[in-house]
Amino acid sequence: MGKLSCKNLLPCCMGHPPATSPAGATAGVSVKVSDRYVEIKNGIFELTLSNPDGIVTGVRYNGVDNLMEILNKEDNRGYWDLVWSKLGERTGIFDVIKGTEFRIIYQDENQAEVSFFRTWDPSLEGKAVPLNIDKRFIVLRGCSGFYTYGIYEHQEGWPGFSLGETRVAFKLRKDKFHYMALADDRQRIMPMPEDRVPPRGQQLAYPEAVLLVDPINPDLRGEVDDKYQYSCEDQYNNVHGWISFDPPIGFWQITPSDEFRTGGPVKQNLTSHVGPTMLAMFLSGHYAGDDLTPKFLTGEYWKKVHGPVFMYLNSSWDGSDPTLLWEDAKVQMMIEKESWPYCFALSDDFQKTEQRGCISGRLLVRDRYLDDADLYATSAYVGLALPGDVGSWQRECK
Repeated sequence: MGKLSCKNLLPCCMGHPPATSPAGATAGVSVKVSDRYVEIKNGIFELTLSNPDGIVTGVRYNGVDNLMEILNKEDNRGYWDLVWSKLGERTGIFDVIKGTEFRIIYQDENQAEVSFFRTWDPSLEGKAVPLNIDKRFIVLRGCSGFYTYGIYEHQEGWPGFSLGETRVAFKLRKDKFHYMALADDRQRIMPMPEDRVPPRGQQLAYPEAVLLVDPINPDLRGEVDDKYQYSCEDQYNNVHGWISFDPPIGFWQITPSDEFRTGGPVKQNLTSHVGPTMLAMFLSGHYAGDDLTPKFLTGEYWKKVHGPVFMYLNSSWDGSDPTLLWEDAKVQMMIEKESWPYCFALSDDFQKTEQRGCISGRLLVRDRYLDDADLYATSAYVGLALPGDVGSWQRECK
């Protein structure tokens, strides 16, 4: 079995050491700011963000200068985006969220948190979604990866709108990342993006579905590629991503909690797909339609935190079995879930453990046709939602 690089530390306030220590793992966190870029290093990897846009333009790791797709323009590599529309209109407007103001929220040798803020004002009505958006990125000492979260705010007096989708997207290097993993039984060598374009690919009933007529990898000939094939329910959508075999590197998207995703545990969402593309979905109407599109009235105040989610990097030192990186990513996913809510996210809008309540008890089912005794509601979900009609918790998206 191949040796794995160190696992990410538990959040810094937990004080747990890494399992092993690769070169640079003990280095402190540093932030370098220039007119065009913000570079954050911790001795394990280097994250480069555009200034003040807050687009992930580069991730340097394990001897590779950039894991992001270097053939893409810089604003088409790693970004937050959304789809919005004016109230009553069906056509959505796609918006890659670019900040206009950069700030260092906090930085010392153990942690850096930076902010890319975009302010809305009335001169932007009809041109930009009426939201103040604060995109945050966090790098911790000893952590093999970075966190990102966003705070969306609609202020009183602002125009109404509908929010059809919001997410974080990462586009990785197609010359390196060919193997995708979503679950133990859902992982494979993937087609190349060129395979989806004529003459190699033939569009079928809708644009996302393409017949692979002459793929670069002949073993895939005759298959159908469709990003919706790789959707899964949120309850199982905790870790997914890509593996490069040369060098052996994993790039993973870990979602530690469902609390900021809409639709409940059985809501399906997109994961990873041909690109190689990796998504962190927060809100979408996929598989549900307009019921899961929140609508904000003119003047309605609203604020919500999306995330944090974690982008985890791992590597196999001897390259004997790169798929071991998937097993390591699952371990890291459990560490992240057990560490929720994170203690290190510094926005006052992200509720820490001491600010949260707790409910405990037993849920019993009384069905005398099955048993005279009350039955434990094994595997049931218990959720908290605003008062409403039966089933409204699945449609409550704000």
